[in-house]
Amino acid sequence: MIDNLEELCQLNGASGDETRVRDFIISHISADEVTTDNLGNLIVFKKGRKTPKNKIMYAAHIDEVGFMITDISDEGFLSFGAVGGINPAVVLGRALKLENGAYGVVGTKAIHQQSKNERKNMPGIDELYLDIGASSKEEAEKLAPRGSYAYFDTDFFEFGDGFIKGKAIDDRAGCLVMMDMINGDPEYDAWYAFTVQEEIGTRGAKAATFSIAPDIAFVLETTTACDISGVSGAKKVCELGKGAVVSYMDKGTVYDKALYALAFETATSNNFPVQTKTLIAGGNDGGSIHISRGGVRTCAISVPCRYLHSPSCVIKESDYRAVRDLAEKMLSAAAEL
Repeated sequence: MIDNLEELCQLNGASGDETRVRDFIISHISADEVTTDNLGNLIVFKKGRKTPKNKIMYAAHIDEVGFMITDISDEGFLSFGAVGGINPAVVLGRALKLENGAYGVVGTKAIHQQSKNERKNMPGIDELYLDIGASSKEEAEKLAPRGSYAYFDTDFFEFGDGFIKGKAIDDRAGCLVMMDMINGDPEYDAWYAFTVQEEIGTRGAKAATFSIAPDIAFVLETTTACDISGVSGAKKVCELGKGAVVSYMDKGTVYDKALYALAFETATSNNFPVQTKTLIAGGNDGGSIHISRGGVRTCAISVPCRYLHSPSCVIKESDYRAVRDLAEKMLSAAAEL
């Protein structure tokens, strides 16, 4: 699991640039039908030992947050915008890797040239620049034309008691769960949507769900855990080490109450650790899925993750396994509802 997750996370694939991730998944699954739609979603059908009463879809997004080059100065420095929601505080001073493999470092005005107010406030993305070592605008344009992508350049590693750090764990963890299910021996037929452009508005899920037309959908995601020093009570949202996170509501979706209860019943009866979000926050592909066509009964099962949308996403292996195990059991549990 660790090796497979590392391979997925180290691939670069921001919204609109997911080809490398999609190709990797295609080459590592064995399914009955594999298609790619016009938007880039990978839609997979895996036949099980039985045909369910309900048409069931699992969804996980293959895109990650990243950066797009927007302008180039005469000196060869690059301006860029965020592709997805990124806090500028996790960008300054970071190494980025360009779409073509070249490297750069994110900088801003030197501190001794900043005003008192500037020193007090974190510069916005539009005040940062990417230094790729170019000596001129013409040289920089060859390496990073406007509209090309850049990505966090960062290591993937294990640390502490079962913790894992890497970029793009949101949502390559969910993708890996679906890959394992596809390559396994499922009891029931199911559809799997590896969606694009989630980070910029759950756009891929909208198209994929319309095409598949499921009755029930399970969104496999990561979700923000704020279980750090100085945070207490409900503001922790969820905690690493306490298992899969089953949501009742977020900023985009009110989840199906019966599926929410069924997920907890299934987890408890199988001794899987499970928890819920203690804050109505965030969102995922469920926001587009549950209102597709005539409506889709939707449930979100997530891996708790610290430092989401940064080069250092952190999850715990035991939580990942809890999500994988619960996702597999929910196929049988929901098949005949």
